[in-house]
Amino acid sequence: MNEDMIEKGTSTMEATATMELEPLLMHANMLSNGESVDIAILGNYPDSDETRMLLTPEACGLLTSSGLKVAMEEGAGVDISFSDDAYAEYGVKIVSRQEALGANTVLSFSPLRPADIRMMKPGSALLCTMASGLIDRESIKALLEMDITMGCLDNMYSHNDTPIFADIIDEIDGRAAIMYAQENLSYLGGGKGVLLASVAGINPCEVLIIGDGTDVYSAAKAAMNMGAQVCVVNNDVSMLAVARDVCGPQIQTIMIHPRVLYNKVKTADVILLGTTTRPFEFPKNLSAVMKDSAYVLDFKESHPSVSVPRTVAMALSNVMVNFFEEMRLKENFDSMISTNEGVQQGIVTYHGKLVDKLVGSYTGLPSADLSVMLAARN
Repeated sequence: MNEDMIEKGTSTMEATATMELEPLLMHANMLSNGESVDIAILGNYPDSDETRMLLTPEACGLLTSSGLKVAMEEGAGVDISFSDDAYAEYGVKIVSRQEALGANTVLSFSPLRPADIRMMKPGSALLCTMASGLIDRESIKALLEMDITMGCLDNMYSHNDTPIFADIIDEIDGRAAIMYAQENLSYLGGGKGVLLASVAGINPCEVLIIGDGTDVYSAAKAAMNMGAQVCVVNNDVSMLAVARDVCGPQIQTIMIHPRVLYNKVKTADVILLGTTTRPFEFPKNLSAVMKDSAYVLDFKESHPSVSVPRTVAMALSNVMVNFFEEMRLKENFDSMISTNEGVQQGIVTYHGKLVDKLVGSYTGLPSADLSVMLAARN
């Protein structure tokens, strides 16, 4: 077979696949009343600042086309500018919040509150993130009462040992933080009307970032790409070396030292506070030497990605589709947990038992060993 024939054959197959896929998505069978829902997507609490979601309509279409039954709370897509009709076109059933809570697997970007947890189906699963805060004691008690298995996505690891969900959220947080900074430095944002970047004859703005991790490195690269002068400060030399490897030799890296930090804070136009390798608290007295126009953001208290929730949903959807495909192949979430160590890292409660020791320590509730429980069940 010559190359022309191969190319022609490939094009034909691609066209055929495209023609077959679209009608399947657009005309997927709607769920009949009373039929069990495999996955249900919840909207964010209206009294919270959370805007992010886990799945786009197109991602839901990939799930429904693989045979999964997907439902969504009415109006849940409004934060990412998608209508209910956009999801319904891909085979998603639009339901009330109460109906969505009755699914086998419930998706919520933020942890659920006790009242909602008690409306879930006993023995079902809850998948969420803790990017927007820790889950409280009463919610944990409700999960245990309802025999709910809760998985924290941003604590899970992929097959190549990468915290893929957390990295995606952190990267967007870092990049969006620089977007925030530029807006706040601008005249329209209430600043003095300056650019992060330099122009001929003018020095660029100085961006000081304290800490390490994906959010810090993403912010540093975004600021450098905009033309700012960037300095990353930490209390671990080895992590400063990582910062140079990730961000390039043009970045300035400095160990935390009182006088050096004082001088850097004094001239910085933007200050971003991340998590350092060893515990470090930003000295309160340094606030007095900051520029009046300096923009300050603490990643531990602010999540800039809430301003670009559609980007978050699109990025996370790429991973969520693979996640649910693996779950479908393994038939259920229990089987996925028992055979995937990366998923095990994110399990908070498992069949009526708290299995996250960190959550147990700050809620004062006893925790069990997940590996022992899995061995007993197998």
